[in-house]
Amino acid sequence: MLEQGTISIHTENIFPIIKKSLYSDHQIFLRELVSNAVDAIQKLKMVSRAGDYAGDIGEPEIELAIDKEKKTLSISDNGIGMTAEEVKKYINQVAFSSAEEFIHKYEGKSDQPIIGHFGLGFYSSFMVAQKVEIDTLSYQEGAQAVHWSCDGSPAFTLEESSRTTRGTTIILSLQGEEEEFLEVARIKNLVKTYCDFLPVPIKLDGEVINKQKAPWRESPSNLTQEDYLEFYRYLYPFQEEPLLWVHLNTDYPFIINGILYFPKMRPDVDVTKGQIKLFCNQVFVSDNCEEIIPQFLMPMRGVIDSTDIPLNVSRSALQGDRTVRRIGDYIAKKVGDRLKELFRDNREQYISAWKDLGTFVKFGVLNDEKFKKQIEDIIVFRTTAKLTEKVAAETPVVEVQSSDGDAWQDVTPSPSSDSAPSAPYTTLKEYLERNKERNENRVFYSTDGATQATYIELHKNQGLEVLFMDSFIDTHFINFLEREYQDVKFTRVDSDLDNTLLEQDKATEIVDPKTNKTRSETIKELFEKSLNKPKLNIRTEALKSDDPQGTPPAIVLLPEILRRMREMSAMMQQQTADFPEDHILLVNTAHPLIQNLVNINQGTIIQGDGESPTDQLVNLICQHVYDLALMSQKGFDAEGMKSFVERSNEVLTKLTEQASK
Repeated sequence: MLEQGTISIHTENIFPIIKKSLYSDHQIFLRELVSNAVDAIQKLKMVSRAGDYAGDIGEPEIELAIDKEKKTLSISDNGIGMTAEEVKKYINQVAFSSAEEFIHKYEGKSDQPIIGHFGLGFYSSFMVAQKVEIDTLSYQEGAQAVHWSCDGSPAFTLEESSRTTRGTTIILSLQGEEEEFLEVARIKNLVKTYCDFLPVPIKLDGEVINKQKAPWRESPSNLTQEDYLEFYRYLYPFQEEPLLWVHLNTDYPFIINGILYFPKMRPDVDVTKGQIKLFCNQVFVSDNCEEIIPQFLMPMRGVIDSTDIPLNVSRSALQGDRTVRRIGDYIAKKVGDRLKELFRDNREQYISAWKDLGTFVKFGVLNDEKFKKQIEDIIVFRTTAKLTEKVAAETPVVEVQSSDGDAWQDVTPSPSSDSAPSAPYTTLKEYLERNKERNENRVFYSTDGATQATYIELHKNQGLEVLFMDSFIDTHFINFLEREYQDVKFTRVDSDLDNTLLEQDKATEIVDPKTNKTRSETIKELFEKSLNKPKLNIRTEALKSDDPQGTPPAIVLLPEILRRMREMSAMMQQQTADFPEDHILLVNTAHPLIQNLVNINQGTIIQGDGESPTDQLVNLICQHVYDLALMSQKGFDAEGMKSFVERSNEVLTKLTEQASK
């Protein structure tokens, strides 16, 4: 026996702390041991290239072996190996540098994260093994093979070995409750999870069980579009093809490699949880990248690989520090750069992607000042204007960030010329420029194309362009736009009507010689009497149109300022904004229905003190017109719908009675 002793620490509770505090997930022991084996192989290559080893390094490989009878799992490599002195240094001493500080800080605090890199990866094996052995032979000429053994206490033995092949074998005698790691399927799954992209063949029963090739470490010029798509399918099976992707490859101001994809949004996608896989030197570390990725880019998927991202000693969680924030800023900037380039060079593809990404980009603008300055001029909105844009082909874009001058490259074929037309999109600046002569510094917008369809048509018919700001974030985004464009007035299509939409010639109003009232005054009195709603402001205007029958007989308007105050109050109280009682009913005096209503009213025959059938009909029609106008602004509750149906039936009954006379 070469030596017998104790590991150089001043307390005997280091192993319980490793088991209970350091690694919460036992299965990562295989990741740590395989990573060490890859390191040993890479070190041998470095020594050979430096001329310090003249022997044949052979084909590098890592062999996993299961012995169910002995209940052992072995991990073997043909790497650099260790001498007895190196075992003492790397296993007994270096692994426990700062161990005293570690124990002092974390004893009795097993629920707290452990900060730092103490080189304890090898000792993760004691989570699953009751005994760990190392059998190793150094590459150095004349070296003596050695065998190290430890049962999880500070005591160890180190003796000569009969091993004749260069490299290292770790033998784990598994604990009874950890025998799941003697199953072939379990080991294959762990290798796929943690070690699939390590650049060394990993064999089990003679079969190579890892992919080895890490696409994100390849030169973009070596990858085809199908390579990128195949990698995405491998990471996220059964998903739709991604919209586009970015290949990151830079070593300044930090080392970071990766491929980030923008997926198509689906209802079942939880956009609050990141799905980017974090690697360190091609070893899978975590699915948790929330600290790295800005929140507005959380829907992104793919891989980030960096040695500059600080992890806790178990590599199970990120540590928030300046580097993490800088990397997050860097990723946001590159995404912004790519969007700007796509907007400039392939607007069709940009708009196609915007339909999925627009909400998240707007969220980024609201929360990240640097990102806002990058892309504020390329935010687009769907518009009623008849533009000539087309939807891009569904072919995803290959976007690469090259380390050569940090330049972006687009290697996607151009979309076909027969792409189908899409709903047009425009920037706010383009909208303002296009409409500066007709409605300078005024923006008409819609938050719901369906319920506000009547109002949109009124604007379109008079040549007024309307922007659709109808995503859930746009309520906040409009406030942002108003701060950015302080000289611009934003008006929702149902808040008021521009003078362009109204007939301004009041001289043509007919005055009733019996009452000395204009038609508009008469109509207003009719509706005020029939509806009997003191808080309802009734206006009478003639809507401009070549086809009055095609316009609504009445519309409900909600003043912009009052509506926003009500929405803000409801949001602060976490309630749904109720429909305000003090709204405006604009009655369209040019509509044939309203003109007929006046004529019917003029033919009323007074019958004593009661209400004549004609009066009843006029009142019902006024109420019905009001109900129809309300329906474009709010849904009826059960009682309201019941009343509406009953009134509708009554109106139809009375009309048919008159028609049959």
